[in-house]
Amino acid sequence: RQSDALAEQRQALPWVRIDMAYTFETDKGEASLADLFQGRSQLLVYHFMFGPDFNAGCPSCSAIADGFDGFAVHLANHDVMLTAVSRAPLAKLQGFKQRMGWSFPWASSFGSDFNADFHVSFTEGEQRGGGVEYNYRREPAMVDDSAGESLEPSDSRVGENPVEANAFMTGTDRATFFRERPGMSAFVLEDGVVYHTYSTYARGLDGLWGMYQWLDRAPKGRNESGIWWRHHDDYAAA
Repeated sequence: RQSDALAEQRQALPWVRIDMAYTFETDKGEASLADLFQGRSQLLVYHFMFGPDFNAGCPSCSAIADGFDGFAVHLANHDVMLTAVSRAPLAKLQGFKQRMGWSFPWASSFGSDFNADFHVSFTEGEQRGGGVEYNYRREPAMVDDSAGESLEPSDSRVGENPVEANAFMTGTDRATFFRERPGMSAFVLEDGVVYHTYSTYARGLDGLWGMYQWLDRAPKGRNESGIWWRHHDDYAAA
């Protein structure tokens, strides 16, 4: 009942008109934000952490995507289009999507201001100069706190913190990895006009991370310390 009440508050938020003409690359060619609705009146965008310099998608975002891949078709048949959007070029997204065996729509915003405008991608200058505003907060400037060690990914450092672990699994250094962030944004299309209705980030995505909803009901709960998950095709190798 508390969840229902919170959903009502989300739905009561004001609609903010989107006048920016964003352009995306999709499996079907170039698309506008309105095109991503694919005939529906509602659009949910998962801001998937996959930057141009990544070799693979963020494993945490990938675990979330493993969950929504199966039910995206149900939403599409209930007037809601669910799509992922990332800054990596489309060819990289398509290759990783094939590797993971996913079928949900995934658009590239490479060269667009979409990610920046929705506070999920940042420049190195913003990162180093304290200009990152994420999850409705201003972050301090990022400094190298590794005591003179290289920021290049190293298997021996994976267990130190979640950012380090995720960076290693995407083939990037910590700073590059953390210039992309996860989030979810909701939009509505009415009379040809797109409106932004809601965005959430960080722990606001927890309820969308399907495996945790199951773990919360398991006898030992989440029972974790550090990053224990991987891309689903890497478990056998581990």
